[in-house]
Amino acid sequence: MSDFLLVATVFLFTMIVAVPLSTRMGLGSVLGYLMAGIVIGPVLGVAGREMNDLQHFAEFGVVMMLFIIGLELEPRALWGMRKRLIGLGGVQILGTTGLIFGLVMAAGQEWQVALALGMILSVSSTAIVLQTLSEKNLMRFRGGRDAFAVLLTQDIAVIPMLALMPLLARSPGQAAAGEDSVGDAFMSQLPGWAAALVIVAAIATVILIGMYAIRPLFRFVHSARLREMNTIMALFIVVGIASLMSFVGLSPALGTFLAGVMLAGSEFRHELESQIEPFKGLLLGLFFITVGASMDFGLFAEMPGLVIAATLTLILAKAGVLHLIARFVGMAPRDRSLFTLSLAQAGEFGFVLISYSVALNVLPDRLAQGFLLVIAMSMLATPLLFIANDAISRRLAEASAENLDRIEPINEDRPVIIAGIGRFGQVVNRLVTYAGLKTTILDHDLKLIQTMRRFGFQGYFGDPTRPEILSAAGIDKAQIIVAAMDSPDSNVKLVKFAREKRPDIKIIARAHDRFTVYRLYAAGADHIVREMFDSSLRVGRYVLENAGFSEYEAHEAEAIFYKIDRASLRDLAQLWNPDIPTEQNEAYNARTRQINQQLEAALTERFAHGPAAGPIKPDEEIEPEDLLDN
Repeated sequence: MSDFLLVATVFLFTMIVAVPLSTRMGLGSVLGYLMAGIVIGPVLGVAGREMNDLQHFAEFGVVMMLFIIGLELEPRALWGMRKRLIGLGGVQILGTTGLIFGLVMAAGQEWQVALALGMILSVSSTAIVLQTLSEKNLMRFRGGRDAFAVLLTQDIAVIPMLALMPLLARSPGQAAAGEDSVGDAFMSQLPGWAAALVIVAAIATVILIGMYAIRPLFRFVHSARLREMNTIMALFIVVGIASLMSFVGLSPALGTFLAGVMLAGSEFRHELESQIEPFKGLLLGLFFITVGASMDFGLFAEMPGLVIAATLTLILAKAGVLHLIARFVGMAPRDRSLFTLSLAQAGEFGFVLISYSVALNVLPDRLAQGFLLVIAMSMLATPLLFIANDAISRRLAEASAENLDRIEPINEDRPVIIAGIGRFGQVVNRLVTYAGLKTTILDHDLKLIQTMRRFGFQGYFGDPTRPEILSAAGIDKAQIIVAAMDSPDSNVKLVKFAREKRPDIKIIARAHDRFTVYRLYAAGADHIVREMFDSSLRVGRYVLENAGFSEYEAHEAEAIFYKIDRASLRDLAQLWNPDIPTEQNEAYNARTRQINQQLEAALTERFAHGPAAGPIKPDEEIEPEDLLDN
């Protein structure tokens, strides 16, 4: 018992130290866990023979991760992204797999080994890349969004890769090693057609359970009002489905992934995710520690040149495939650079697939150890790849903007700053400018800025959410700032900074929907305009006019609706909680129903006798407090 406690203490302490350090250095948590494992194994030599048993236990973290990935992949959303998933992600995986397959075959390896390595090395690091894209606010660019689509495709593609690995096993006896003995005995007694039928039935069972059984079972468990029962239920789903898949000889990850996809639209999705996430994080971290502890640094010391050359070859090969894809789909140079360099490393799923392939006797152990080092080194190089992208992007921006004025402090009085000059911002700018006010336009789309300057507007290239850009644009002197960008997150970020910088400035913000309105109110916006609200009201007024209402009556109905809805926004904003799904926020939903009833009552009372009940006077004012209960 004391030995176990000592080992557990060493594991936990190294995790506590290594992971935060790695995250603060911008390397991500995965490399932190790997470094902790390296300290435990190759450096301190704490890990003993039990490391293999521990790794098998920790692999369940991978099963849980794929269940959570499935929860986040709603089938309708996947169908809507099918062109990008197949056209970008699918081509990248096939192209990279094919290129690495050829290189490994040229090095004299068997085709099974070459194909396995091609699949393993085709995936990139989801954890590191997504974290970096988010930290650097690069998802606003096409290159960042397309990189996300490729990462999503790779996460999904891991499932068929796991399913294909047993087919590449060079020794059937060893390939089956480690499987559930009861399941093996049962499946081995069946004829081929019966075994195939059992496998199909198992997959169908998982899908049907996800669609029809889990919801009522979860409602039954939830009625106990015991939080630990929700945890037990979530673990039961994952463990039970994993056991079923193992029994019929399939990957447990395949079953849990399918179950997650089936539950993606469930009202219990967030509850399941919150219950599984801590176990997933702990076990997955433990898995990466065992990988780091089992790394053979003696192999690196024996042939450092070969390992480094293999790492560089991998990065160059993946970058070449990604660059060709980016050029083929017509990405701009800046997006092409981001797309290419952000995905040129190997990923954490490579550790999972290598571990799985060694257990199945697909890869020789010594070769697998070498490529574990290659994957880790390529992931360590990711920050350098993003630094290279930043340098390339700066040069491209300077070259493209050489005929534009540099963003220098604006000395003349320009009282209005418009951040974002897409369709929304252009209409605002034209109205304000033609009315006699001078505006300063900011946008990160160089083509739009060039177009606006050709029409005589004062436009500047730059990210409006960056403090130095806003300062140069004259936020210290401006009277009004308009947040008109396409991205709701960017508008919220801009409003927060502008309010902190200038408590007295008037801020008018564009909102994508009602929930963005709540976030903008919290950030400090003075006036918020929903993108579709005014135009939708106008369409409704036209419908009433064509249905027999007079122009005054239609206008009055529009005014009643507008004032009640507008007056209710701040009220609902106080009740909205971003951490609670809207359908589960009882206070918010109750207030929404109350407002809808008040709106219906106000319109019904005014038009109780139908249209032509008497138009209101044009100068008559409708106050929201007259329509809402205080």
